[in-house]
Amino acid sequence: MAVITGPDLKELIDYGAVQEMIDPKVQVQMCGIDLTLRKVERLVSMGVVDYDNTERRVSDTKEIPFDGSDWAVLEEGAYLVTFNEVVSIPRNLAATASPRSSLLRCGASIETAVWDPGYKGRSQSLLVIYNPSGLRLKKNARLMQLVFQHLSGAAEKVYSGTYQGENL
Repeated sequence: MAVITGPDLKELIDYGAVQEMIDPKVQVQMCGIDLTLRKVERLVSMGVVDYDNTERRVSDTKEIPFDGSDWAVLEEGAYLVTFNEVVSIPRNLAATASPRSSLLRCGASIETAVWDPGYKGRSQSLLVIYNPSGLRLKKNARLMQLVFQHLSGAAEKVYSGTYQGENL
């Protein structure tokens, strides 16, 4: 799979693959698009994952409010983050993401899954803070870079799971 860059990346943006960016001039990078922080939630209950999702139960969460200056102070631990941008993956592409290096240098990382062809939504990822001193995050902080890749051919079927249209 080839990473989409340059004019092809701009064409994807024009197509609407990533909408509601705060500032495309800042967020569009050489090899992808930075996704920004909309909301942070702490995981507060046990989750359940099974084979066929008949017994699946995602963990309950409690929102961490931003203070009057739009900062959230987070302790070491795992958090669910929601991004500002709406992602819409065409059927001939998939996307993956990596944390921005500044986040890593602060002792935190982002865990993600693959964005399948046909997915559309305001995505969420797992923020893990390993730093025992915690982390301060400002609302709209750029947390990770979404990278689009061509598939070897158009997908035979598109994503139609539980998270289709999430947070819209």
